Amino acid sequence: MREKGMRIAVGQFSEMTDDMLRFAAQLGVRGVQMNSPLLPGTERWEAADLKALVVRAAAYGLTLEAIENVPLTFLHLAMTGSEGAARQIENYTQTIRAVGEAGIPILGYNFMPNSVWTTNRQARGRGGARVREFDLAAVAASPGGGSEFMPDRADWVGGLVHTTDPAHVIDAETMWANYEHFMHAVLPVAREAGVKLALHPDDPPVPMLGGVARIFIDPAGFKRAEQIANDTGASEAWGLDLCLGCCSEMPGGKANVREMIEHFGPTGRILYVHFRDVQGSVPRFQECFIGEGNYDPAEIMLLLKRNGFMGFLLDDHVPHMEGDTPWNHRGRAHAVGYMQGLLRMIELMDANA
Repeated sequence: MREKGMRIAVGQFSEMTDDMLRFAAQLGVRGVQMNSPLLPGTERWEAADLKALVVRAAAYGLTLEAIENVPLTFLHLAMTGSEGAARQIENYTQTIRAVGEAGIPILGYNFMPNSVWTTNRQARGRGGARVREFDLAAVAASPGGGSEFMPDRADWVGGLVHTTDPAHVIDAETMWANYEHFMHAVLPVAREAGVKLALHPDDPPVPMLGGVARIFIDPAGFKRAEQIANDTGASEAWGLDLCLGCCSEMPGGKANVREMIEHFGPTGRILYVHFRDVQGSVPRFQECFIGEGNYDPAEIMLLLKRNGFMGFLLDDHVPHMEGDTPWNHRGRAHAVGYMQGLLRMIELMDANA
């Protein structure tokens, strides 16, 4: 049975292994979320494969809360408005229907055709833990225009969009037109399928990288997207994967986190939350442990509660601790435990109010 109310999940893995599921169960969470799961299909996913994930999680007493991101090669043409966009959008609507048929209520997505950029994965955080860093100056100094800072996932590389030719730059208004077209095509299908689409912020939140504009880099961009969703007539299927870390990366840091929660929380638009933080903001920031970044995690957890958030929170990027695994089991255990403690305190406050 799917739980309601604020709760904690474990996520950000692409293969549902026994190890991942045991780990989640041992931490005491009731749900998991997958990111770009490795499934059959080169253009879309099928309901049977998605349903198998639901059943596998249930065998460990866990609910598959959401899937975040299809492979970039499923949507890069749609994002850029290139030839083949219509085929990709049609396939994406079939994936949405398959997600709904499998009983998965949320499908997360982003609108970054060259994905997340990182200029240093070996930056040092507290106690020497390895953390992700972004520095726009490093991109500007790159002979290749920063292409070396894009992700290297094998299932994404063919979809990554990058150009140093001014004639092929994709500007912000073009990206907005592509997003509007995409929403009008997919939101009515999502509503019919009983699936909510959760939009993730751009990471890093800078105006342009690799010759492609980024449009979800400040609260104003999300408010514009909300209006586009309203105009489709199917806005109940539109919401946010609110990455607090990305909001904290925006100029102004903590103020953006508050604004996003206070605007979108009361209307139920925040579907789930990536609970992470950074030190600094664009043009340069680095990730960190919860509790040592730009915002006070206790204050923000309480703000989510007071603004009506009823979804799940999960780990996202976490520091790589001493002796950790490639997936960062230790760092994730710290993040999940921290969130569980904060959430329990809020429950106690409510009980004694």
